[in-house]
Amino acid sequence: MSELLFEIGTEELPAGVQIPALAQLKKNFIKQAKELQLVFSDVSALGTPRRLTLLVKGLTESQPDSREEHIGPSKKAGLDENGRPTKAAMGFARSKGVDVADLKVVETSKGEYLMIVQEHKGVATSELLPGILSGLMNGFAFPKSMRWGNNKLGFARPVQWLLALFDGEVVPYQFEGLSASNVSRGHRFMANRNVVITGVTSYKDQLRNVFVQVDPVDRRNNVLIEIKKAVANTLDSSLANVTVDDVLVDTVCNLVEKPYGVCGSFDEKFLQLPDEVLITSMREHQKYFPVVGNDDRLLPHFVAINNTEVKDVNLTRIGHERVLRARLEDAFFFFMGDKEKTLEDRYGTLSGIIFQEKLGTMLEKSERIVKLTGVLAEQFIPDHCTEACRAARLCKTDLLTDMVGEFPSLQGNMGCAYALNDGESADVAQAIQEHYYPKRAGAELPTSVLGAVVGLADRFDTLSGCFGIGQVPTGTADPFALRRISLAILHILQHFRWSLSLRDVVHKALSLYGDKVNGSAATVEKVVTFICGRFVHDQIGSGVDAEAVEAVTSVQFDDVNDCLKKIHALTAIREENSFTVLAASFKRIRNIIKDNTATNVDESLLVEKAEVELAGVFERLSAAVEPMLVKQDYDGALTAMLDLKTPVDDFFNEVMVMADDEAIRSNRLNLLTAISVLFLKIGDISKMQS
Repeated sequence: MSELLFEIGTEELPAGVQIPALAQLKKNFIKQAKELQLVFSDVSALGTPRRLTLLVKGLTESQPDSREEHIGPSKKAGLDENGRPTKAAMGFARSKGVDVADLKVVETSKGEYLMIVQEHKGVATSELLPGILSGLMNGFAFPKSMRWGNNKLGFARPVQWLLALFDGEVVPYQFEGLSASNVSRGHRFMANRNVVITGVTSYKDQLRNVFVQVDPVDRRNNVLIEIKKAVANTLDSSLANVTVDDVLVDTVCNLVEKPYGVCGSFDEKFLQLPDEVLITSMREHQKYFPVVGNDDRLLPHFVAINNTEVKDVNLTRIGHERVLRARLEDAFFFFMGDKEKTLEDRYGTLSGIIFQEKLGTMLEKSERIVKLTGVLAEQFIPDHCTEACRAARLCKTDLLTDMVGEFPSLQGNMGCAYALNDGESADVAQAIQEHYYPKRAGAELPTSVLGAVVGLADRFDTLSGCFGIGQVPTGTADPFALRRISLAILHILQHFRWSLSLRDVVHKALSLYGDKVNGSAATVEKVVTFICGRFVHDQIGSGVDAEAVEAVTSVQFDDVNDCLKKIHALTAIREENSFTVLAASFKRIRNIIKDNTATNVDESLLVEKAEVELAGVFERLSAAVEPMLVKQDYDGALTAMLDLKTPVDDFFNEVMVMADDEAIRSNRLNLLTAISVLFLKIGDISKMQS
């Protein structure tokens, strides 16, 4: 078994590119190895801002030998009466590149046929590697690629060197005139020299000697160590610690080849700014980590991670402080200026912001949100309608502030801060902030009912309006993030367990647009169907029984939480042995009744004992189940419905549904239709056959 080392040296790659690129590098190698029947014991991908590296251990030295058998024409068609090959046989041999004399006659299940056996000698891995490496270089899918010089092929950043070793020997491979070698390079500033690499085993240690931590996991752990060390060297570590943002740690990890931490400070006057402003200024622009006290309140300190060790740490600290001070001075200026005008004063100016060309301005959107919030608040929080509508009126006004103009990610947060400054209630301020929650899939949901209601109104307005003008997501484009919006609606409704008719609220949302949109029933159905698609995908992705989800949503989808109750009930009941049999019988019922919709049963036309028994059981069962359905006791209803198993089985065993007498036939179809209608009030259980 051999080892392969392939390093792509580049100019500094963007932080967000590296992890996906390493995943692609590993995945593409595994795919090619499988196609070429190359076996290996372990494969990993390591990288820094200046290199993407593939390490393969236990790689077989060649493909396995193989034997292929090709069945051709029958003996009768391939050989004449004298046993000589016909044109069919000769054509078959020619297509496989063999002599016709190599054909054999073999016995198959269909008779005697001609066959060719081809023995293939496995190709040496060393001969396959140039093609594999070429496939790896061309297999990346970067968000943006660039070309440089006279090169025709692109890459995320210019490629500076290639290292390719197979069992210690250089692989003869070229990319755009650049030849692979056994040479890597050290840290750009601390060891800017070539390093001759001897193999996979020594690779990490050799780079570590030139100040490069090539393993992202090791480097990430070192970032955390450097953060703690920087705080301990500057402050009392028992009174201060760093708020570690995992996303920021990952970003910083991919900005350095070896991390070095330094702790700096800023003027305490900036603590007058909302915490979100300080954190955003540090995190988004400077990639600094904020420092907090034991009470989790921000301290006037930060930690920066450098890519280079410096002799004069104080000089570096001053540099970081100077850069951050400029950012915070801007933020402070914006903050103090914004407070001179209330959110209410800004409301009318929303007319200057276009929400969507065909859907009007943000002022028009705000007016619709207020009305839709009122509708939802009356249903969910009738005692807080006034506050909810107030939050809805002000929820978009912070878009006009200088602070949000500088830091768009602070929309909502600044609205909350300015609302409190204006004397609005804490509940209204919180709702303004939380109506944006969740900001992405899996993110924090609103904790306040006011924020949830305003958030629902905002999202239903956007979703309905876009569908109303035909702005529907495609496989490659979703400019208004309608998929994410739909998922947020679902998660908010589930979290607060609110019962809501999606059709009713979408219809109301469309009506508020007037003649700007197509508010037809067909548009309503398109919106609800779209939300249903996200619901199905989300539930199945969460591990919920896919057949139970389909059984419910294929019949009706309107109230999210009602659907969830039905799905959970079906998932639980399918463990009963009798349910599987009943589901199969229900499928038979559905196939028999077809388009029949009548459910009236004439007892005088029930002539067979089994149908009389089934009708009686169904009548008693229906009377018992209907109240359960009203109360959404689907577990109890399904348990009761299991009593139909035996009489349904007896009915199919003893009764001819399609009787010659038309009246009797129709009566039996009506009985089966009535049973079907009852089950469909929960779901189509025919879709749940194991």
